Amino acid sequence: MVAGAASLQCFLKPFLSQSFSLVKLFSVSASSSAQTHSVQTHLTDQALHTMTERLQKILSQWGIASRRQAEQMITEGRVRLNGAIGQLGQRADPAIDQIEVDGQPLQQRDRPQRLYLLVNKPVGVVSTCHDPQGRSTVLALLPEAMRQDTGLHPVGRLDVMSTGALLLTNDGEVTACFTHPRHQITKVYQAWVEGSPSPEVLQQWRQGVWLDDRLTLPAEVRVLDVKARSGQQNLQTGLKQTSLEIVLREGRNRQIRRVAEQLGHPIIRLHRVAIGAINLGQLPSGKYRLLTKAEIEYLRTQQARSGIQAPDIQALGIQTSDIQTSDIQIPESGKRVKVKANHYD
Repeated sequence: MVAGAASLQCFLKPFLSQSFSLVKLFSVSASSSAQTHSVQTHLTDQALHTMTERLQKILSQWGIASRRQAEQMITEGRVRLNGAIGQLGQRADPAIDQIEVDGQPLQQRDRPQRLYLLVNKPVGVVSTCHDPQGRSTVLALLPEAMRQDTGLHPVGRLDVMSTGALLLTNDGEVTACFTHPRHQITKVYQAWVEGSPSPEVLQQWRQGVWLDDRLTLPAEVRVLDVKARSGQQNLQTGLKQTSLEIVLREGRNRQIRRVAEQLGHPIIRLHRVAIGAINLGQLPSGKYRLLTKAEIEYLRTQQARSGIQAPDIQALGIQTSDIQTSDIQIPESGKRVKVKANHYD
């Protein structure tokens, strides 16, 4: 009986092994099929994720607002996605989804051409898109075609009595990068102050001064020139004024003026000559120019360091120039939302 059972087992062994192999094959096949489906689903989800952007980023790319300002607009319920009030972090594809800002739909054709300008702001001009008091704004320095429906807005501010370099763009990501305190973009100023600051005062300015209950960041301060005040003939006995070069890595409200006042040397004139690697050069007061390709590459580098995705110059067809320009063709675009900058120097 035992021998018969052993013989039967030997007889059935090849078939049992084959059946096991078939079962294993079907199992592996089913597993592979499920895995393939999982991979396909993941790739599809990934592709959809790639084609969509967060709402705040879309508004920033359209030049409607900086990323932080767009987040505030979404929080206030001013943005709707496919008829429903938008939420922070929601993703959308402008080519498919319906996005509305303050009741106005965002259209593909509304996306303005990326523009990057440098303006030499004169005294008496305010660094905003609109002034309730009716004062002249920096946008008034541009041709009519560039003021209408392009989304251009100042990147940061210079106070009304200060002059010099001011960036204008409709790229909200650039605005976010260059106005966020964390990024510490260097800005170079020439300031004329009353009197002649002592070495001790200059060193205190360099190390930091208490302002709004916290120290200012270390600054670079050096003397460029000392001369007699207007109407004074003798430098030794008359009133003096000193020209300083000041390099800041932050931009609190009227910071240089307030620090100078606190140190006993009020500002007579304040002029910004550079923003990072972008220099004012010989650009006349009240004039503007397009940024050069190298300067826009600098913007892209700063964006990469800040973690904000940088625009592709070639893909976007951004206009650049090495000289001042006053004749730029602006494509038709939809109505833009006014942007109010919130960063001072």
